[in-house]
Amino acid sequence: MYQDFKVQRWSVWPPQNDQKTDPLVQDELLSSIPKMLKRRLSPLARTVFCAINLCIDKNTNIPTIFSSTHGELAKSFKMMEMIEGGEEISPTAFSLSVHNSIAGLFSMAYKNKLQSTVIAPGEEGIAAAFIEATGLFDEGYSEVLIVLYDDPLVSFYPEEPYKLSTNESCVVALSLSNVGLGIPLRFSIQEQKGDDGEQPLQVPLLIQFLSENKENLIIHTPRHSWCWERR
Repeated sequence: MYQDFKVQRWSVWPPQNDQKTDPLVQDELLSSIPKMLKRRLSPLARTVFCAINLCIDKNTNIPTIFSSTHGELAKSFKMMEMIEGGEEISPTAFSLSVHNSIAGLFSMAYKNKLQSTVIAPGEEGIAAAFIEATGLFDEGYSEVLIVLYDDPLVSFYPEEPYKLSTNESCVVALSLSNVGLGIPLRFSIQEQKGDDGEQPLQVPLLIQFLSENKENLIIHTPRHSWCWERR
């Protein structure tokens, strides 16, 4: 199985060169979002929206795939602590903690009327979003937006021996197309097995692959490997 496509644009937030992390720069990137919606954005959602703003033009209607291993887990964990302490939580706070909350806010803020898919990829990591993208290409779409995002796990959850999290938040947005210009890639599955961890550990490998113009990226899972190679 393989799929050919092009990466038209891609972006990372926070930037790898640390030149745009000034809060004023982030506010500028979020300036087009209505104030009522902006107030609902968690720190993770703000990071996601910054990456998206750098990747697609405003008022772009595009099918979107959001992929996150942990989603708004920190917010959910905080609410569980509140419940344990006998406090009440608001319906709004709960609605903004579910796994598809950021996708819903994106649809409203960007007036995006095409479908959004939200996945929790598990050990397959970033490959799950690309598999979903191939399905959208097969359905006739010529352009797809992938957004990969995660926060570090809260300290309550054990880190070892599991490969589930990193120490920093990171978001990568990619505009993929099967026509036109861009970085031509081929995505395929291979038989070799291994364990490169889940999505939070795989995203830095993807950034390195794209930014350093490497010929290929191979990510190992306990069942097989996924390969991205430049054509």
